[in-house]
Amino acid sequence: MATLTSANATIFLQVAGLFAVPQQLQGFAADDVFSSEKLNSAELSMGVDGKLSAGFVFIPAKWSISLQADSLSNFFFDQWYLAQQTQRELLPASGLVLLRTLNTKWTLTRGFLTGYTPIPDTKKKIEPRNFECTWQSIVPSAA
Repeated sequence: MATLTSANATIFLQVAGLFAVPQQLQGFAADDVFSSEKLNSAELSMGVDGKLSAGFVFIPAKWSISLQADSLSNFFFDQWYLAQQTQRELLPASGLVLLRTLNTKWTLTRGFLTGYTPIPDTKKKIEPRNFECTWQSIVPSAA
C-alpha cells in the first residue's frame, strides 16, 4: 500500500499564447502544495409551502498552489501575470495534476489566473508565494 505523501505530486500547466509546451511546476511549499474549494453544484430554493426545488448549475473550480520563495516555477506565474498586464487580455491555461500515491490524475480545463502574489512575505525566512487559478472544470481519472 502506498503512503499518502504529496512529495511525488506532479503538476503541468500550459498557457495559450505564452507557454506552448506544458511546464512542470516544482518547488512546492512544504506545508501547502495546493488546495481547492468545495463546489456547490446545485442551486436550491425552499418554497413557503416547504417544497424544495433544485437545479443543476455549472460551477467554476478555484484552485490555489503554493511555491517556495526560491522556486523557479514562480517565474511561470510572473510571466503569465505580466503578459496579461501588457496585453490587457486574459490568457487561458490548461493543466494536469498527477498524484501517484492515489493513482489519480486531474485534467484542468480552461483556467485563468485569478489570484497573484507579486512578492513573497518576508519574515524570519522568505515565505512561499500563493497563486490562484479558476478552472472551467477539474476532472479526475485513473492515472
